[in-house]
Amino acid sequence: MLRGAGLRCTMPRRAVLATLVREAQPRSHADVFAVLGPQGFDRATVYRNLLDLVEVGIARRSDLGDHVWRFTVAARERESLHFLCTDCGEIQALPESAVRLQRSRSTPRSFRRREVAVQVKGRCDGCA
Repeated sequence: MLRGAGLRCTMPRRAVLATLVREAQPRSHADVFAVLGPQGFDRATVYRNLLDLVEVGIARRSDLGDHVWRFTVAARERESLHFLCTDCGEIQALPESAVRLQRSRSTPRSFRRREVAVQVKGRCDGCA
C-alpha cells in the first residue's frame, strides 16, 4: 500500500499504518502515539507519518467538532457516521441504519457517491 502510493516503506510508516488499520474508530495523533511511543517512536515521527499517509490518500484526517484531528484508513471512510459525546469526548461509530441519507439530483456529487461524513453530538450512555 505504501509503495503503491509512492512512499518509502519505512518502519515508522508501517507501524503508523498498522495502528490505523487495527483501529475501528478514527484515532488522534495522541492515540496513535500512545500505542507507538512505548515501542520507541517519538511524537514528531508519528505525526509526520500520519500527515504523509493523508497526503497520498492512504489515510483521512477529520475534525469531529472538538478541534482534534483524527485519522483513519481512507478505504473505510467512504461514508462515516460518528457520535461524539459532548461531555467525555468519546467517539462511537454509528451503524449505517442510524442515519438515513436521501440523495437527489440537486445534492453535491460527493453526497450522491456516499463520500460524506455525518456527525451526531450528544451525551453518551455513560454520561447521560
